[in-house]
Amino acid sequence: MNRTTLTGHEQGAKPAGGEERETVSARRLHADPRWAAALLAAVLTTVAFCAADVVAGSYPFGSRTRSVNDLGNQYVPFHAHLWDLLHGRADGGLLVNWQSGYGSSFLPDVGTYVSSPFALLVAVFPRDEIDLAVYTITVLKTATAGAAMACLLLTLRRGRWWAAGLLGASYALCGWSLALASYNPMWLDGLIALPLLCLVGEWALTGRRPLVGVLIVALAWIANFYTAYMATLGAALVLLLRLVLAELPWRRALAAVGRAAVTVGLGIGLAAPLVIVVYSGTRHAYPGREGHFAPVGADDLLARLLPTTYSYSSPALYVGITALVLALALPFHRAVPVRVRAGWTVLVLLVALSLQWAPTSLAWHAFAAPNGSSYRQAFVLCALLVIAAWHALAYGMPDRRALGAAAVLLVLVAAVASRSTLTHQHHHHTWPVVLLAAAGALGGLALLGLGNGRPVLVGLAALLLVGAQFGEAAATSAVATRTRLGQMDDYAPWGDRQQREADAVARADAWPRYRTEPGRDQTVANDPMMVGGQGSQYYSSLTADVLSRTMTALGDGWTSRGRSLQSLDNPVTDAVFSVGARVHNPPDPHQKWLPQGGGPSTVTREDVLPLVTVRPTAAHSTPAAFGPSPYRNQELLLGARVYTLPRTALSGERKGDEARGLLVDGPQTVSARCQAGSSVFLWAPHYSGTAQLASGGERKLFRSDAEGTKIAAMQPLGTVRATGRVRIELTPNRLSRIPAQGAVGCLDTGKLRTAVERLKSSGATEVTVSDGTLHARLPAGSKGTAVVAAPRIAGWRCSAGGHEVAAGEFHGLIAVPLGASATSLTCTFHPPGLRLGTAVGGASLLTLILLGTLSAVRRRTAARSGEPTTTAHRPVPGGSTNPC
Repeated sequence: MNRTTLTGHEQGAKPAGGEERETVSARRLHADPRWAAALLAAVLTTVAFCAADVVAGSYPFGSRTRSVNDLGNQYVPFHAHLWDLLHGRADGGLLVNWQSGYGSSFLPDVGTYVSSPFALLVAVFPRDEIDLAVYTITVLKTATAGAAMACLLLTLRRGRWWAAGLLGASYALCGWSLALASYNPMWLDGLIALPLLCLVGEWALTGRRPLVGVLIVALAWIANFYTAYMATLGAALVLLLRLVLAELPWRRALAAVGRAAVTVGLGIGLAAPLVIVVYSGTRHAYPGREGHFAPVGADDLLARLLPTTYSYSSPALYVGITALVLALALPFHRAVPVRVRAGWTVLVLLVALSLQWAPTSLAWHAFAAPNGSSYRQAFVLCALLVIAAWHALAYGMPDRRALGAAAVLLVLVAAVASRSTLTHQHHHHTWPVVLLAAAGALGGLALLGLGNGRPVLVGLAALLLVGAQFGEAAATSAVATRTRLGQMDDYAPWGDRQQREADAVARADAWPRYRTEPGRDQTVANDPMMVGGQGSQYYSSLTADVLSRTMTALGDGWTSRGRSLQSLDNPVTDAVFSVGARVHNPPDPHQKWLPQGGGPSTVTREDVLPLVTVRPTAAHSTPAAFGPSPYRNQELLLGARVYTLPRTALSGERKGDEARGLLVDGPQTVSARCQAGSSVFLWAPHYSGTAQLASGGERKLFRSDAEGTKIAAMQPLGTVRATGRVRIELTPNRLSRIPAQGAVGCLDTGKLRTAVERLKSSGATEVTVSDGTLHARLPAGSKGTAVVAAPRIAGWRCSAGGHEVAAGEFHGLIAVPLGASATSLTCTFHPPGLRLGTAVGGASLLTLILLGTLSAVRRRTAARSGEPTTTAHRPVPGGSTNPC
């Protein structure tokens, strides 16, 4: 590290001998104010973040859960599964997650949800404190982002270390962080990455730390490639502006751009083994909702600059009134060079406009319309506002003219924002907080201007600015937490219910002899990862297309437009997928809208097929395609006719057309006749309400919606009585549809047992599973097709009797043709894209080693000849002499 140039109070003589020697940390804090600024930013961020949850009464400081939406459904369960992996308790490994979706590719999920180094911290927490582990990781990530920004600010230009710390906390506690990323914790890695990537750009300008720069880029893209992409674009814009402002000779400028491009290219190359696997996983995923961009109005846009405003569908641009006032003052600050004022102001405005234009919005989101909020890149604009604010402060306090202009602009922003519904929703919070924060910011900045050479006034100014920032950030976070809880689905943290489920699963589990299904009455959408077992439930952005389509054809239900599969409580599919034990839970007491009641968790057991069965060759060569009836589709998988599909009649007026189904908007009765003793099932994917046999039985809830984001699963209703009459009472809770015919299926359980015994006799005698490898021992003389009860997701390769054969598909399952003497089957999983990613990563590593070796040889040769090693270490105008 080059020698640091010390100024002001940092200069001084070394204490005389006899005094205690300073520690390395103390010397660093004394020599470089960046350490102190980073520490202050981290502390302010942590305290404000936690204080907000205390005010909101949110977990872990209150009774309100913070597991809203995908935080409870996806991110906490994936961290729980990571905990199990790290402790050797998971079914599967990095390649295959055998607990979810009857066997899903896990490496793409790792790269999407838990590849951050912070995620490894779950290992030090108890398993039943997984919610606390995720909360702690969230706080640490947010604090780290603040520390990184504080370091960047002092690298861009020297200034007061405590002011850099304050603005670093402003960035970490920006509206995007509090409103979106706080319950999407993997996005917080992008919040950290942006200032670090800007530092990499600074090093590229001066030719410093190329190896560290490459590693930072690689780590950013590994941690979360989605937000790392946005952060990389943002850092590139900052670097280009710095080159323009530095007025470097064109050769030096091109050299800096080249160094930056090589650094980013090598860093992304090192991350390729994970990034390409994730990209390949998205190609095989079930298609989500196609988003359509619609820009928000100016009133909503400006309202999101103010504290305590909240909206899921508008850009969260809040950075604190102090940072906002300074950014607004920058164009009028005469002590700042005109080029600097104009450059940062124009960049902020251009990025703000890019958020509102469909083509640039698409570019920010990697040319894929986001399924959800259209302003996931807003943290880049928050960073630019903070950097602009720093330049207004680092060149000296804005004078009265600049502060006055900023105050006028702030009033105009508030006036336009007052027309927005976002300020009306929380007006009892918003305007008092805005007024207090503005008074604190303007008063603190005024005192700071008067306090030149007066430590007391400077201290008072710092306290006022810190207090205002702390108060408004805590209030903004608390309002966002409370509002999210009222607008989104929420889930209870780990408690007695989950522990009872986990205990019931553990007692019944015998994987891979058979699967244990954690139950239809789920607690979260990824229950198998939370409480154990091996079920069909699976919710991920990478849910395989073949899995979703296969389970839908079999009568399963889903939410999130097909990417969140539910448990299908059906003895035929349980037999086919080797579900030998099924847990039955009472309704989740946290979900008050569910009909409450029921006793403890119970387990039912069934005689089912092994994971590998052998089917006739004809079944593999010319399999019949799935049809419209899930009952007949189940029979295709089973290879036997076990259902009777009676004609049905609907009481009351018949509405709708036969093709689309019959409309029901009030209590109705479905009538049919079936064989006595058979089991009655109802399949009504677009019905929402309850259904119950008139002769008694459990009332079952069906959930669907008119928008097509969720469909209801087939459900068992009970047993047909001796009369053979079936009457199903429907009580819809909205206008919905049921199939005109084919909704009711009556299962002959005797025929099912016969079919299972027949297939068991030719099934595998032993099955072993380890991560991405499945091995089965088959009876001697097995002929036909071996069918593995796992979805045929891309990446499976199989061999029969030691000879590699092409793995085909049997109605969505893995199918392998057997030779005449095959007595064994081995299938291994290779994630699509891993081979290409490994090749790219290896090439990038070799290139990095080669460049490092050449650089070392050049330096040694230059040192021997007495020539200067490089001219790249020249300082950049306006920058620090010692970047972090």
